[in-house]
Amino acid sequence: MKMTIEIDCTPQEARTFLGLPDVTGLNEKLVEEMQARMTSNMAMLSPDELMKSWAAFGAGAQEQFRKLMDIGMGAARPK
Repeated sequence: MKMTIEIDCTPQEARTFLGLPDVTGLNEKLVEEMQARMTSNMAMLSPDELMKSWAAFGAGAQEQFRKLMDIGMGAARPK
């Protein structure tokens, strides 16, 4: 025997029916915090800021990065 039950309700009604807590306020606060963090970090994605942060490590880090790229390119070449 096969039985199908279809329930038409909103998410809020389903949470109430199942006895789950209302986390709407917590969710809104979490979304606000995530938006604030994303907005503050967007400046770090600009090319100028990336170059400043890479240059801050000095020539040693740039040389290490170049060596890493050379090793990667060497591994990708057919032998």
